[in-house]
Amino acid sequence: MAIELKKNVRLTVLPTKKYKTIRIFIRFTSQLAAETAAKRTLLTSLLETTSLRYPTQTAFSTQLAELYGASFGMNVNKKGDLHQVNAAMSFVNGKYVADEELFTQAVSFLKEVLFFPNIVQDEFESKNFTIEKSNLIAYMRSIAEDKQAFASLSLQELFFSKSDNQKFPSFGRPEDLEDVTAKELTETYSSMIKEDAVDIFVIGDVEEDQVIEVMKDLPFENRPEKDLSVFYRQDLENIIREKIVREPVTQAKLNLGYRTGVYYNQPERFSLMVFNGLFGGFPHSKLFMNVREKESLAYYASSNVDTFRGYLSVQTGIDGSNRDQVFTLIEQQLQSLQRGEITEAELAQTKAMLKNQFLLSLDSPQSLIETEYLNQWVPNTKMSEEQFIQRLEEVSVTDVQKIAQKIELQAVFFLDKELDHE
Repeated sequence: MAIELKKNVRLTVLPTKKYKTIRIFIRFTSQLAAETAAKRTLLTSLLETTSLRYPTQTAFSTQLAELYGASFGMNVNKKGDLHQVNAAMSFVNGKYVADEELFTQAVSFLKEVLFFPNIVQDEFESKNFTIEKSNLIAYMRSIAEDKQAFASLSLQELFFSKSDNQKFPSFGRPEDLEDVTAKELTETYSSMIKEDAVDIFVIGDVEEDQVIEVMKDLPFENRPEKDLSVFYRQDLENIIREKIVREPVTQAKLNLGYRTGVYYNQPERFSLMVFNGLFGGFPHSKLFMNVREKESLAYYASSNVDTFRGYLSVQTGIDGSNRDQVFTLIEQQLQSLQRGEITEAELAQTKAMLKNQFLLSLDSPQSLIETEYLNQWVPNTKMSEEQFIQRLEEVSVTDVQKIAQKIELQAVFFLDKELDHE
């Protein structure tokens, strides 16, 4: 159960004897906004490398080494219509190194990093700021060199073309960083540290009361109550958006974007999980078996679902000359599921693989943290392990067929080098 340390600052302790390490995870959540995403990403680059007390990367790393080789990192993510800044720290449980103060020391390190960044005279220290800004811009631009990632992001931009917040990646756009100053970034930092909703998780062999007592030392303030919307819903359009990009690639990419109309807080999400497993989520799926294996028309073919945006994407790597044939074959696999052409063996295998994925996630500290986070943000979805497996087992062929009939193609992105393949 979450404990409110301050208004809109929640602490969840997950005691378990499974692990010899302790993980502290702090998530700052705000409404997704395209204009601030890149600045928040740059903020993570600065906060995870230096602080006022540890002004160089060497000093920063040395302190982590002092904490018995603890690891610390920050990143950004988006979930539906939310933007998240994550800070994660893992370290050995003090019980195993005869150091009862280790947990307190780890929290003190987090306090230094998050509340006392390397800011001098109201702006981030210029040398580190310039280096990290340059590195991040270079990274953002390098994404275009990874053609699989480029095609995936291009499809997202096409599918969500009416929403600036949704069509760009969680780390933002390089052009939004070009003119950002060290002083301006302190304003982004101040906004995050004072106004974002904060969720703190501690998982490991710990005593809840002791954790609460130590965590109270983090100087979070009460923050304004905001009506943050988790889900992004996009209306069905009666047109299919298409885009073709020509580059000197050795392997063409044909990616398709579909609207599902199914979200995480709906019972139908279990049917959608099974549908995706049958469509393109697993090695026995229709896309893999029929497009890649049987017809040998794709180097890879798979599908993914996003239940916070009602979005299903299909990714394929193909010979550009086979574009129309591949497109037709993908649509045929969807139509097959819409007709309910699923054997009991296929259904059982898909459920077994989804169940195995779920059980494996129970061994992952971060997966358990993500589940608790969603239980707090979407409380009506909370369920036990037994309930989750039961919901999965209850999905029928008819349920999958109904979901398949809701799936509507909305966007087609094609990357190839040959003009005549269009």
